[in-house]
Amino acid sequence: MRVPFNQVTPRTAVGAARSTLAALSTTVGADGLAAAAARPGLLALVDQHTAAVRESLDGDRRRLTAAALAGYAEGVRAAALEHDWQLPAGPVDWSAPDWLVTRLLAVAALARSLDAPKPAPLPPL
Repeated sequence: MRVPFNQVTPRTAVGAARSTLAALSTTVGADGLAAAAARPGLLALVDQHTAAVRESLDGDRRRLTAAALAGYAEGVRAAALEHDWQLPAGPVDWSAPDWLVTRLLAVAALARSLDAPKPAPLPPL
């Protein structure tokens, strides 16, 4: 049984969100981001999906969080299942990924950026 994020303690919610994002990285993230690095067309497509996810989560006005990204990914998966749309059972053909795979890859890319080191603030002028 799944418990909504707003009904669990913050530490548990963060752990659950990180677990969801780790699974996403395993299923599409690692291979997809490597493929995107080698295929400019795929990279552009992922960038478009990343911008759409960020806009959907109001990421330009507030910081994206693991919980927001995990919730978004779960929502995409749930909507896909309602339409009998599933991730491929085997390896993904990155030369022509479908919308679902590309959108989840965009979420994985955003999740990876959460863990990237932040640049040091510039000193005052």
